[in-house]
Amino acid sequence: MELDERKKKILYAIIQNYQETGEPVGSRTISKYLDVKLSPATIRNEMSDLEEMELIVQPHTSAGRIPTDKGYRLYVDDVLSEKELPATESDSGILVKRVDRLEELLIRMAKLLAVNTNYAAMITGPKTRKVKLKFIQLSPMGDGKILAVIVSEGNIVKNNILNIGEDISMDSILSLNLLLNRHLAGLTADEITLDVIASMKEEDGEHREIINKVLDAVAESIRKEDRVPIYTSGAPNIFKYPELTGGDKASELITTLENKEELGDIVREEGSSGEGRHDIQVFIGDEVPVESMKDCSVVTATYELGDGVQGKIGIIGPKRMDYEKVVDTLQNTMSQLDSIFDRKNTSDDSDDGGGDKE
Repeated sequence: MELDERKKKILYAIIQNYQETGEPVGSRTISKYLDVKLSPATIRNEMSDLEEMELIVQPHTSAGRIPTDKGYRLYVDDVLSEKELPATESDSGILVKRVDRLEELLIRMAKLLAVNTNYAAMITGPKTRKVKLKFIQLSPMGDGKILAVIVSEGNIVKNNILNIGEDISMDSILSLNLLLNRHLAGLTADEITLDVIASMKEEDGEHREIINKVLDAVAESIRKEDRVPIYTSGAPNIFKYPELTGGDKASELITTLENKEELGDIVREEGSSGEGRHDIQVFIGDEVPVESMKDCSVVTATYELGDGVQGKIGIIGPKRMDYEKVVDTLQNTMSQLDSIFDRKNTSDDSDDGGGDKE
């Protein structure tokens, strides 16, 4: 069955009305939303077709229809991809005032997003896309153990005690230090390829197991460094939407937003409709990689602070959220962050040129 223009208009009218009311939508209501005159009987027939196409569903026998995840996905992909959302002024402009601590700025940003959208908001601290290893220092500890000190960009130091099963000579330790740093220093985790590992093991086949343990420690250190803080705001807004408060839904959502650990799964995921829209991604229902948010939609955007430093902004709300308003708000927020950090970098460069300071 084909989704022609008339069916699409009726689907979008159902979605837009449901966004406003949260109530199932009937044929008479739809007739008031359309720019063409159709009888309630014709609309009912088209709605039956849309139901067969799994774009809408009738929650109760005598009720109207509500959109399905599939219907929302069609709406999001179609409407947002075609509509160029204008850059408009928003309340986020107050953030341009000087903020000395990045954490303070991000917390304030999350609060403004929650206020401006009436949904819950999340924002991550920035991180570099590719964390590079600076150097590795192995030292013997006796009792079949060695200490592996791993230093990455930013002089982040991780100490790892590795159990190698037997003592190792100082000459072997020195040799391994030279080998590891010659091959690994300056590389990101992605650049430590199988070819690099094979080359190291070919040079020192005697200590293959030690090399494996050191590589595991390097990977774990970089992975931990990749973790970023997540700031949230607006959790009480969830109670404004009845579909998110039934049973234990609200308490589970609040717990997720407060604990924040599972939110990292959203940050790491790639969405279905972000391409070509400044990395704006939309997750609808079952697409959300967090179990307590399967009745929600989540819209995320990537902000850039230069030199490969990125962070994520996200809006969490019901599936009937106002997607256009949310995307517009996220775009404005990203522009505000760009402006803030462009000004800060310019100011820092100017300060650096003024000579030494006390």
